[in-house]
Amino acid sequence: MSFLDHLEILRWHLIRSATAILLGAVVAFSFKNFIFDTLIFGALKSDFITYKFLCKASAKLSTWLPGMFPDGSICIGQDLPTLVNLTMAGQFMAHIMTAIVAGIIIAFPYVLWEVWRFISPGLQKSERRTTRGFVAAASFLFFCGVLFGYLVISPLSINFFLNYQVSPDVVNNPTLSTYISLVTSVVLACGAVFELPILVYFLTKAGILTPKVLRAFRRHALVGALILSAVITPPDVFSQILVTIPILFLYEVSIWISSLVLKRQAE
Repeated sequence: MSFLDHLEILRWHLIRSATAILLGAVVAFSFKNFIFDTLIFGALKSDFITYKFLCKASAKLSTWLPGMFPDGSICIGQDLPTLVNLTMAGQFMAHIMTAIVAGIIIAFPYVLWEVWRFISPGLQKSERRTTRGFVAAASFLFFCGVLFGYLVISPLSINFFLNYQVSPDVVNNPTLSTYISLVTSVVLACGAVFELPILVYFLTKAGILTPKVLRAFRRHALVGALILSAVITPPDVFSQILVTIPILFLYEVSIWISSLVLKRQAE
C-alpha cells in the first residue's frame, strides 16, 4: 500500500474512535445525576468509601499501636466547603467537559482495539499471536489506574487543598471548574501511568529496553516515581508515598515482563 492509502485507513480508524468517544460522552451526558452526584461529587461527602475506610483502619491501628495517631483516628472529608460557579455557562461547560472525559474512559477499550486493527496487519503471524491480549491487558491496567486515582489520589488531593490555608483570614471558596479539573486530571494521569508495563513490553520487543537496563536504572526510577507523584498529588508526603508505591510495583512488574519477552525470543 502507498503512504496515502495508509493515511486513509488511519483516518477511518480515527473517525471510528472519535465516534465511540462521542457516543460514550452522550451516554455520560444523559446520566447527569449519577455522574455528578454519585461519582464526581462523591469525594465531597463525609461518607465517601475512602474516608470511611481510612477512619476505620486508623482506628484499628490506634488500638493495636497506641500513640501511633496522637489525635485519634484519621477521619478526613468532614465539613468540606461548597463549590461555587462564577460564570454564566460554567455549569453547562463543566457538564460537557465531564461527559467528554467519561466518554474517553468508557470508549478506551474500543479505541485500543482500533489501534490494534491498524497496527496488526504490519506484524508477523508470531508477533500477532504474542500480542493477542494487548487490548484486554492495556484496558485492565488503565481501569485499575482510573480506580486508583478516583478512590485514593482524588479524595486525598481534594481534602488537602480544600482544607489548606495560608492564613485564617483567607476562606476557601473552590469553583466548580477547578474541582472537576483536579478530579479528571488525576484520574486520567493515573490511568496513563498504569500503562507502564505495556510500554515496556513493546519497547523490549523493539530491542530498545532490556531487563538489565531496567535494573540498572532502578534507583533512577525511584527518583522519577517521587517526582511524578509530586506532580499528580498534593504536596504532602503521605499522598506521594501512596502514588510512589504502585509506580514502583509496576516498574518491578515491567522488569519481569521484559525478562519474559527476551526469554520467549530466545526460545
